Amino acid sequence: MQVYRLFKTRIYLFIVLLWFPLNGIGQQQSKQKILKLAIIGLVHDHVNWIFNRDQQDVQVVGIVETNKEAISRYQKRYSLPDALFFDSYDSLLKSVKPDAVSAFNETKEHLDVVRFFAPKNIPIMVEKPLATTYEEAEEMASLAKQHKIPLLVNYETSWYESTYEAKELIDQKRFGKLTKMVFNTGHPGPQEIGCTPEFLNWLTDPVLNGGGALTDFGCYGANLATWLLNGATPLKVSCVAKQTKPDRYPYVDDDTTIVLEYPDQQVLIQASWNWSHNRKDMQLYGTNGFVDCQNATQMRLMEKEAEGTKTHVPKDIALHQKDPFRLLYEVVLENRKLEPFSLYSLENNLIVSKILSLAKKAAVTETTQVW
Repeated sequence: MQVYRLFKTRIYLFIVLLWFPLNGIGQQQSKQKILKLAIIGLVHDHVNWIFNRDQQDVQVVGIVETNKEAISRYQKRYSLPDALFFDSYDSLLKSVKPDAVSAFNETKEHLDVVRFFAPKNIPIMVEKPLATTYEEAEEMASLAKQHKIPLLVNYETSWYESTYEAKELIDQKRFGKLTKMVFNTGHPGPQEIGCTPEFLNWLTDPVLNGGGALTDFGCYGANLATWLLNGATPLKVSCVAKQTKPDRYPYVDDDTTIVLEYPDQQVLIQASWNWSHNRKDMQLYGTNGFVDCQNATQMRLMEKEAEGTKTHVPKDIALHQKDPFRLLYEVVLENRKLEPFSLYSLENNLIVSKILSLAKKAAVTETTQVW
């Protein structure tokens, strides 16, 4: 009898425990809002970020792409069904109603994305940079303002703990007055690191990409400098754009140096497809010391020369800071407002576009451009 009662008790507890997650926790999870996201293009290799994401708050409801090789590759890699794919923006909207779109197509096509989706009041996030020319960027900004939609620009360095820690230290004047910023961004080259053929096809095209390393990696330093200086614009822009590997990249620069002159600071942006290794690092110098952000999490500081250089561990950052798709979620579904001239913001990236446009002109004319 005791064995029978014990057996009944265990069965009852099992049923209760089974019921609770299905009807308690499960119901709570089901109430969480889901951002229905459409992906525009698969020809930018950064699109892997959304498919590798393990959060459940964003659902890909459609993909617009016509490149058969890209479609086949991503279908095989991520088991994507045929029903998810569309050959045009119109066919996408006839079948699904996305809350937002994220563009991973050619930079030149970003303007067309905004021209189509902004009048339909659909928020947009594009992969960096915003546009291939300042004129394109201005039209995109005008459309976003006219139709009152968020238009975000995603950079990998916007996810780094070290990025936010560095600004906090600079704002605290831990190193004295900020005088110089150096940004080193790039890798050994898109061919060398194994970018997909469809990515290479437009990344090395001066029209579709707007340039080579200058636009591909020069945008990072321009974006970060604008944020660190709270939206300040340079007085002058100088640039040297070189072709160190014309046999590989015959139509675009592959090693570029941009110099920005501000009233109290100088910014050096070294953007290259000719580094010995992958890198996105920055060094910020003040009158008393410096901060060296070696990557997303590793930092070195020197506040006083007599005390030497010390390792510094940045604080953890919020999910919306380390995950661009979570930020898009909160902007669209929770009405999160971007701070003025923040990393993803349109104000910041309009300045970035002008810096890059002036840098290209400076390189071609071998002159310093006045803002």
